Amino acid sequence: MNTLKVIFMGTPDFAVPSLEILLKNNINVVAVITAPDKPQGRGQKIQFSPVKECALKHGIPVLQPTNLKDPDFLAKLDEIGANLQVVVAFRMLPEAVWSRPAFGTFNLHASLLPQYRGAAPINWAIINGETETGVTTFFLRHEIDTGNIIFQEKEPISESDNAGMLHDRLMIRGAELVLKTVKAIETGQSQAVPQTAVGDLRHAPKIFKETCEINWSQPASMVRNFVRGLSPYPGAWTSIHGRIYKIYEGVVLTDETAAAENLEPGKFKTDNRDHLWFKTADALYSVKRLQPEGKKQMTVEDFFRGNKL
Repeated sequence: MNTLKVIFMGTPDFAVPSLEILLKNNINVVAVITAPDKPQGRGQKIQFSPVKECALKHGIPVLQPTNLKDPDFLAKLDEIGANLQVVVAFRMLPEAVWSRPAFGTFNLHASLLPQYRGAAPINWAIINGETETGVTTFFLRHEIDTGNIIFQEKEPISESDNAGMLHDRLMIRGAELVLKTVKAIETGQSQAVPQTAVGDLRHAPKIFKETCEINWSQPASMVRNFVRGLSPYPGAWTSIHGRIYKIYEGVVLTDETAAAENLEPGKFKTDNRDHLWFKTADALYSVKRLQPEGKKQMTVEDFFRGNKL
């Protein structure tokens, strides 16, 4: 059995269960590396990352380098002397960092690699209408998300899932896979295999504001997938009378009356009471939850209690 000294690298909520499950199972986590503290909110109060909060709660030393190639930081890694690094939702590592430990550095990715390599695999899997995704642990190498696979676990995507729901399930499923991977490395039973693509590869690039604009010229089913793939964050949006509205939930109206509505794609119909329907390429999309610019998220009915379109 290998005696492990683990450095854990991560920043957001998604990474916290992975750190906690290692600590709960007495894995020797000797340090945590996370993003530098940032001012947030109206008061610009300094905010710790969720991973830093977790590490401090457990009394684990925390490093927050701004430059991962900084000689002082690399010297600190050598001083700590970890023989395994675990990466969950952290930034891209230079070779000088990921190649250091004797047992390597592995990453948790929220897809079934090689599908959905990139920064937003959860969002894109739903946007593209997938019915299955999963989590993968793999050893890091030069090209991002291309290293040899250690383990994978599948996770179904239901019609009612949005990105937030799937995120929370994969967060827990991923933590369990991280523990399984660490234990396999610890006992010398990990056997990593090269990634092999079956069919066309789908990618998961970073999502920007302009990526999130709804294209009403698409079929209604694609619009629905787009909305739930960006809900609750960052939120799909459309413009109504020059004002931005984020759309978080809706349903496709498939009855004959809805399909026959004589509207152009992108045009809407409403009674200003309880429904807001947008015409798509082939049907109507009925908005259920939305957020006007500068306001909070609300149901369509609540919106129309104080607003008219």
